[in-house]
Amino acid sequence: MSIAAAGAILWRIEKGQFKVAIIHRARYDDWSWPKGKLDRGETYAEAAVREIREETGLKVSLGVHLAEIHYPLKNGEDKEVHYWAAHVSDKALAASKFKPSEEVAQVDWKTIAQARSLLTYEFDQVPLDELVALKEAGMLDTKPIIVLRHAKAMPRYEWMGGKAVDDGKRPLHEFGKQQAKALIKPLAAFGPKLVVTSPWKRCHDTVAPFAEKRKVKLVERHQLSELGNAKRPARTTNVIDDLLEDTKSVVVCSHRPSLPTILRTLSNYAPNILKPGIIAAETLRPGQMLVVHVNRSLKRPRVVGYEMHESILVAD
Repeated sequence: MSIAAAGAILWRIEKGQFKVAIIHRARYDDWSWPKGKLDRGETYAEAAVREIREETGLKVSLGVHLAEIHYPLKNGEDKEVHYWAAHVSDKALAASKFKPSEEVAQVDWKTIAQARSLLTYEFDQVPLDELVALKEAGMLDTKPIIVLRHAKAMPRYEWMGGKAVDDGKRPLHEFGKQQAKALIKPLAAFGPKLVVTSPWKRCHDTVAPFAEKRKVKLVERHQLSELGNAKRPARTTNVIDDLLEDTKSVVVCSHRPSLPTILRTLSNYAPNILKPGIIAAETLRPGQMLVVHVNRSLKRPRVVGYEMHESILVAD
């Protein structure tokens, strides 16, 4: 059994120079990236954002996933750490509330070469290598497009009961309502600034708790509904194309029958190596999401990477 942890390489442009944040832990007298163990019920992404806030005082949103590394601890256990890239704006840096502690003595911003020379552990070079490769390819500045299948809804046979009832009004199951609340933090880890959803109740009610809690604009698009996609899939495609061209990070909430159209549209912007994985996400379970990272510094949007996430419900 391995110990699960998550963190990020924080990066920024300082007076035209690319720098990353590296932390010094006085207790171990080592230099590493900010990271920490998952709390009970946390996803890796949630833990990464929380640990960064606790160790550096910085509030960030995650960018592209860099690496999953494994290494043995002195007690013989294995540690698994997931790292993301995370841009730190001037505003976020100014708002930092870092205070030196026994855990983290200092946070220093260094050039890539300086960071490489300071890192204590060889395995910490792995996520740095990935970050550098993305930077050199001009694909480090990304935005997320989060494709979310609505949470668990009441079964059709229970809702309709053999009657001709508007399926667009079918509500979430009680478990689905719990999923919707539990999705708030996993979604927030990627900092979406817009929510676009099918107007059908089970989709709307899946993302409404997040939009309300995070004060994010929620927009309904009938093209994302089961009926809208079935009638005019080209219009569903147009919605996704428009979102790709926009600079905003976004959550797209829709239904299983609409996912193939949405995902195939996204795959059109991906290199061949990523296309099969994106298309295969049409098997998303209720409440599960595909986070697609899209480069926003090129003339045409390009998918840089993707990852799967879902909320974790913990019994009291």
